[in-house]
Amino acid sequence: MPGMTDPRYPKLARLLISYSTALKKGDRILLDLIDVPDEFGVELMRAARRVGATPLVEVRHTRINREITLGTNAEHAALVREIELFRMKKVQAYIAVRGSLNANEGADVPSERQSLYARTLRPLLNYRVNKTRWVVLRWPSPSMAQAASMSTEAFEDFYFAVCSMDYRKMARAMVPLHRRMTRADRVELKGPGTDLTFSIKGIGAVPCVGLRNIPDGEVFSCPVKTSVNGVIQFNTPTVYAGTRFENVRLQFRDGRVVEATSNNNRRLNEILDTDAGARYVGEFALGFNPHILNPMCDILFDEKIAGSLHFTPGQAYQEAGNGNRSAVHWDMVLIQRPEWGGGEIRFDGELIRKDGLFVPRDLQALNPKRLR
Repeated sequence: MPGMTDPRYPKLARLLISYSTALKKGDRILLDLIDVPDEFGVELMRAARRVGATPLVEVRHTRINREITLGTNAEHAALVREIELFRMKKVQAYIAVRGSLNANEGADVPSERQSLYARTLRPLLNYRVNKTRWVVLRWPSPSMAQAASMSTEAFEDFYFAVCSMDYRKMARAMVPLHRRMTRADRVELKGPGTDLTFSIKGIGAVPCVGLRNIPDGEVFSCPVKTSVNGVIQFNTPTVYAGTRFENVRLQFRDGRVVEATSNNNRRLNEILDTDAGARYVGEFALGFNPHILNPMCDILFDEKIAGSLHFTPGQAYQEAGNGNRSAVHWDMVLIQRPEWGGGEIRFDGELIRKDGLFVPRDLQALNPKRLR
């Protein structure tokens, strides 16, 4: 009915404004809304203005975005980059809320157009990630509910519960894992089809506690660029550039993907050949959100699955990064809970997690029964 707003909207808006971006008087924030109800956009604007900030609003739609990339060229992409970067440099904070009625809307956009657009606009993403306080989240939709094998109503209840959970409690529980990953050198991953080693010595680690992504629940680091050797077999589907991939298997030699297979070998290798950095790894992370148990082909959720890890061909973050640069940043998820085949993670020979559960006493607060 006109004038009525879902009471969960202002609660989530307050979390994003007051906690995730820590907005304050005098700040300017860009609200980037894609297929999001107007009512939620209004709540975000009101929450920003309540703390004395100035919101700028961009409303987008996935079908329009498809047409933008479908007909892009070098001149157009460069113009978009110039305009968007000018605006981004005028704000201190950024919130992107990304909805979509069809997760595969861009599936028929030629890969060379997508790669051109991504490469050209990379400076915009780099500036936003490194120079603003930002947070990105999805918006619930029937297609997301379908991907999660849930009814629309049940999925919406799940979405608002997980997005509005107590991230301050989670942040406290992450401290020992952050400390261990910062000190670690050799990492070993083992499981069905997986036998991988690499070093994270000197890279550092970053705890993700609802300040960048919602939902959240991971600590990430990054392999030393040429240290990755072995093979990893991912057991969750992944969508990248509008294409769904399953059973992705990557074999590494001295940091580089030397063999990549999946249900779509051609498209997988096209993406990994986007540029020189796409076959090197830019992120390694452990996920442990207790409310997220199964994949739904939405990486903001899937990379936080309890008992999971993700390994990321492409661009490294400046925080806890190895210097790798690429237009690609592709988080691929491996779940290690028993019902998904199990697996082990070791830091410098010490068993850190087995079958999705943390083993050392100081890390057990991150296990689902303790973290809920």
